[in-house]
Amino acid sequence: MASMAGVLRRLGFGALAAAAALSSLASSSIQVRSLEERAAAGNRLVFCHFMIGIVGDRTSASDYDADMQRAKDAGIDAFALNIGTDSYTDQQLGYAYQSAANHGMKVFISFDFNWWSPDNAYSVGQKIAQYAGQTAQLQVNGRVFASSFAGDGLDANAVRSAAGLDVYLVPNFHPGQSSISAVDGAFNWMGWDSNGNNKAPTPGANVTVAQGDTTYQNWLGGKTYLAPVSPWFSTHYGPEVSYSKNFVFPGGPLIFNRWNEVLQQGFPMVEIITWNDYGESHYIGPLSSKHGDDGNSKWTNDMTHDGWLDLSKPFIAAYKNADTNVANYIQTEQVVYWYRRNLKTLNCDATDTTANHPANNASGNYFEGIPDGWQDMDDAVYAVALLKSAGTLTITSGGNSQTFSAPAGANIFTVPAGLGKQTFTLTRNGQTVLSDTSLMDITNVCPCGIYNFNAYVGTVPAGPSDALSGDALTSLTTGLHVTTCLPQPSLGTNPPVPTSPPATTTTSSSPPSPSNCIAGTVAPGESGNFLGLCSFSCK
Repeated sequence: MASMAGVLRRLGFGALAAAAALSSLASSSIQVRSLEERAAAGNRLVFCHFMIGIVGDRTSASDYDADMQRAKDAGIDAFALNIGTDSYTDQQLGYAYQSAANHGMKVFISFDFNWWSPDNAYSVGQKIAQYAGQTAQLQVNGRVFASSFAGDGLDANAVRSAAGLDVYLVPNFHPGQSSISAVDGAFNWMGWDSNGNNKAPTPGANVTVAQGDTTYQNWLGGKTYLAPVSPWFSTHYGPEVSYSKNFVFPGGPLIFNRWNEVLQQGFPMVEIITWNDYGESHYIGPLSSKHGDDGNSKWTNDMTHDGWLDLSKPFIAAYKNADTNVANYIQTEQVVYWYRRNLKTLNCDATDTTANHPANNASGNYFEGIPDGWQDMDDAVYAVALLKSAGTLTITSGGNSQTFSAPAGANIFTVPAGLGKQTFTLTRNGQTVLSDTSLMDITNVCPCGIYNFNAYVGTVPAGPSDALSGDALTSLTTGLHVTTCLPQPSLGTNPPVPTSPPATTTTSSSPPSPSNCIAGTVAPGESGNFLGLCSFSCK
């Protein structure tokens, strides 16, 4: 109690306020510092990256309501609204700002410099000014806040001049590639261990997320560091989009380890990557969140990630209070588990949409369709027990079963992944407290005929159903080389695991030229930014 009182006093609580807060923590109610207090100090803020480019099919502010409420309930302070230059951007920003205001959430613009130009600071400033007066606009230290994805070389003073505002600007500049003299801080996007060149680690080249933190903080010299938190990264775009995006970063226990790093390091701001970037598999928001399909449904259908948001909730609360003990903030006992639906040795070359394409060797992203970095993935099942008191956790993955002593608090456990059912049971004093079998088996059948290195995330007790529907499924069958995959959710209907693995086949011949190339047709809710790339790929 004494150490917690000291933490509260360092955060600015007086003696009476500290006593009240401690009393509250001792009960079932948890007091967390308000957004107003933290934003005024520019400290302990939690954001989540939200892709506007994939939600062009939304028709009103109410289409954002479930996202806003869910994020707020988890403790997220603001959505970073990633925008390109789509024709529907302003309409969707209007809806998002209105819904955020209706739900007491905050939002801010994060300019995506894949589409915006660092040379056009005037347009960036004008866009900030357009929404600066909105109720839901996040302000830090009393100043309108804005960020970016990429954007090295952007003239921060020119942005402020065009906006007519003293914008609190924290762009995704990279150490050594931009001057930090005029910005307020910098955002680090790399929430995954890498080789230092946007690919998975290789022998002798492994840049950890923690090393990235240090590099940024040393470079910033005391200016605001916006640190990343991400659970996963896997993307597998093939002929339907381009031949340049088929790679993974090592995931495994990443999100659990990263939240613990965040609590220990106490960064001034963190940004969860992402709420709804389904294409890169690092979404923590629901599949049912309304969005279009840019091809990602092939590896996101049935692959819910809701449990990662549940896992994050107590860590977010602890972070806001500068408390390193997440056990103080666990309100509901739960087991959150995740794993891949196939072992990494499964050979899908014969049916994968990207297999053996001539561009594979040239791009360096493909090896017979399997994503770059696949060797770094672990064949394991991960389970985090969020417990108020100690128990015994048994994890059964196919033929592998292990039992662990699970202390109170948040703790992670791992077993080797095995083909078959995945079951999780928590007991105390010989009595079952929580138990469930996942709806997603681990199989030796290539889902939709492709390599799928996305994660399936479940919880015990099981959460509500969360499924893709409507526009989110429009591209699921495009380009597939199998006819057994339908554009509809199918959890619980996985093919049975054969008693012996089927023989795998490979082919060295290139697949026939696609007859269904859409050459730039834009599906509902899909970004038009890929038109030129799609046309080029079809040729």
